[in-house]
Amino acid sequence: MLDAVKASLDDDKALDVDVIDLAGKTDFADAMIIASGTSGRHVATMAEHLRENLKGAGLASVAIEGLNQCDWVLIDAGDVIVHLFRPEVRQFYELEKIWRDPAPRTGSTART
Repeated sequence: MLDAVKASLDDDKALDVDVIDLAGKTDFADAMIIASGTSGRHVATMAEHLRENLKGAGLASVAIEGLNQCDWVLIDAGDVIVHLFRPEVRQFYELEKIWRDPAPRTGSTART
């Protein structure tokens, strides 16, 4: 599914596509893809095309959240989770930073 997602986003001219390997970090997916669209309409179009392409690739059910506002759309493609954002919303949430940075240690004695 990862290749199908990347191909669909490439066809729709997604911006700043980032693939994050989730192996060993979580058991709900193997990869996360984060990408931006130029506008809410672009984000919606990418999400709809992705749904069609994934169903065409054999994925029976594709869950999508956030199509009403299209600021942040979440697509569950089985082993791949896709987040599509408008650029300013992506910058605000910084999901890449959350999933790439190691978790803070409990009881850390870091000095500021």
